Amino acid sequence: MRILSILAKCSDLFSATLRVDGKVVGNYDGYVPRFMPGEHYGDYVTLDINVDTGEILNWRKPKKSELDEIFPKA
Repeated sequence: MRILSILAKCSDLFSATLRVDGKVVGNYDGYVPRFMPGEHYGDYVTLDINVDTGEILNWRKPKKSELDEIFPKA
């Protein structure tokens, strides 16, 4: 298996957009959310990607409560 490991330092510049059925229902800017994989200390995004399938290997589905923390009105 070929794995591409990506480590990005966000320095408080992380942003995310949540879409439901193509419609933007929330935006977030700030620290890397706690549900992101790895030890990120709020500043890093670490993703391990299977190059052959495109699957993010260290991803787990975020809980509703975790999404509510960054998208409270969604």
